[in-house]
Amino acid sequence: MEQNKPKNSLPENAYRPLGDGEQYEPLMPSNTTPKEVTPYSVSMGVVMAIIFSAAAAYLGLKIGQVFEAAIPIAIIAVGVGSLTGKKNMLGQNVIIQSIGASSGSIVAGAIFTLPALYILGLQAQFYQIFLSSLLGGMLGIVLLIPFRKYFVKDMHGKYPFPEATATTEVLVSGENGGRQAGLLAVSGAIGGLYDFIISTFGLWTEEVSTRVAMWGADIADKFKVVFKVNTGAAVLGLGYIIGLKYAAFICAGSFLVWFLIVPLIGYVSADAAAMSAEAIFREFARPIGIGGIAMAGIIGIVRSSKVIRQALGLAVSELAGKKKTAEKTERTQRDIAMRTILSVLIAVLFTVFVFFQFGVLHNWMQSVVALVIVFIISFLFTTVAANAIAIVGSNPVSGMTLMTLILSSLVLVSVGLSGREGMTAAMIIGGVVCTALSMAGAFITDLKIGYWIGTTPSKQEGWKFLGTVVSAATVAGVMMILDKTYGFVGEGALVAPQANAMAAVIKPLMEGGSTPWVLYFAGAAIALTLNMIGVPALAFALGMFIPLELNTPLLVGGLVSHFVGSRSSDAARNKARSERGTLIASGFIAGGALMGVVSAILKFAGVDWFMSQWYGGRGAMWTGLAMYLLLIAYFVWDSMRAKSK
Repeated sequence: MEQNKPKNSLPENAYRPLGDGEQYEPLMPSNTTPKEVTPYSVSMGVVMAIIFSAAAAYLGLKIGQVFEAAIPIAIIAVGVGSLTGKKNMLGQNVIIQSIGASSGSIVAGAIFTLPALYILGLQAQFYQIFLSSLLGGMLGIVLLIPFRKYFVKDMHGKYPFPEATATTEVLVSGENGGRQAGLLAVSGAIGGLYDFIISTFGLWTEEVSTRVAMWGADIADKFKVVFKVNTGAAVLGLGYIIGLKYAAFICAGSFLVWFLIVPLIGYVSADAAAMSAEAIFREFARPIGIGGIAMAGIIGIVRSSKVIRQALGLAVSELAGKKKTAEKTERTQRDIAMRTILSVLIAVLFTVFVFFQFGVLHNWMQSVVALVIVFIISFLFTTVAANAIAIVGSNPVSGMTLMTLILSSLVLVSVGLSGREGMTAAMIIGGVVCTALSMAGAFITDLKIGYWIGTTPSKQEGWKFLGTVVSAATVAGVMMILDKTYGFVGEGALVAPQANAMAAVIKPLMEGGSTPWVLYFAGAAIALTLNMIGVPALAFALGMFIPLELNTPLLVGGLVSHFVGSRSSDAARNKARSERGTLIASGFIAGGALMGVVSAILKFAGVDWFMSQWYGGRGAMWTGLAMYLLLIAYFVWDSMRAKSK
């Protein structure tokens, strides 16, 4: 069959809600047969998965930072294709990105939880790390697939999908070249250089707070009130793509916590009076966000009940032998058959049970309990992870995993499992769930990219399993090597901040201790109330959980988006300005992500150009504020240069 050449750019209705009877037609329409899965795309995807799994695992444990691999992999795929003179690579590049991006989700799931075993004085074998990562990743894939159509097609234009937008713009602009590619390259260079200077040289601070002024420092100390903003280019770009609406809801949650709850706790609690605003947030306020996220997840499940019923109905129909042939479904909406999904799900759950019985617990009843915990929590929070990524581009997986650890610990203790064995079981359960949720969140990004471009979902879904296997094996090997080389405790040990937090939570639960249930229920009550009055509970709860400095730049970016898209009386000009701004924002995100990896590698190699003494002073913070304002000014100016088509 003849291969049809894709269009030059995304349709004008790619990012907006569709009107009545309107259809979205991707770059590679359903009636075409583009190259997608080839020996080149598969092998390149595997290589990317290995490289980025190893890099992300090492750097995440070494310096406490985990980077998303989707955008750097997309840039590399486009670059290699251009250098080798390959043509019509759009479909293949999506497959490369999808396989390779398994690395980020598997790494996050593993390093957020499993190093806690070493921190607690326990041991983890290679097969335990590998299987918990592999099974969690596969579980996340199969649980998400039934929701693909809802998130990527039915909700078209209603979710911003910031990371998917940026990655898609990289792939499309790289394929077509021309003016769009030039603009993306320039903005990527500006954003990348800007963030590289911060992280590598420390010429100005990554964060500006009211503590830069003496009066601000006094207010922060006395009243526990502080305002912060991250000055990074990448986060500013995320805010632009998210838009003002969702950014406002997210910041509303953040402002409630930082400007009301934190000062109030500092005033009424004697223990908190001597703590900083940041410490009060971590100890008292953040659990409220965890409770809000959990309740938002439950609300999301209830609201998605129709989608769930449809998926279950399709499963029953297929199992009963009623034919719903794939041929009737257009290529761009063709998922893996539900019968296959159910078969894989059953196989994964059975393997999880066998893993817990013979590899962890050695008790039939406790293994069944562990299996039930893994399945129920993964199923419940899959849509939460997908929702969070769709809205803000950030997955609150650490908060959901903490809740998993708390709930699983309570259940395991009730069935007679505590102490060292209980901590081992709870952490491995947490590892499986954390990886499942991380994979679900990341995979919805891949599928949205595929939807915009026009790849075949079933091919993305099927080959995602290969990326998961490769990434899980790589992460397990790297973690074992790092444990023997550096260790996770003592002088010179790896930082592993998320795993340390998990260890701190799990130890008192298994050995006797208190849990902030009041705070969890308070967050749940807030989310429930918000839902009743029509406010997006998840966006608000994310704001309560994510630190203030990462939320405020989203609002700044949203305000920039609103400004450039509403200044003219000519609707066509406003639209052109918004689209140009989206390209610039995508460049900021791509450049920041790529140069963040470069900066981290330099630190790993022992290259230290960071001016620590200057960075710690007020001069660096004032410089950061000035540079941030210049970056915003450039963003607005360049976006406003667009002319109506």
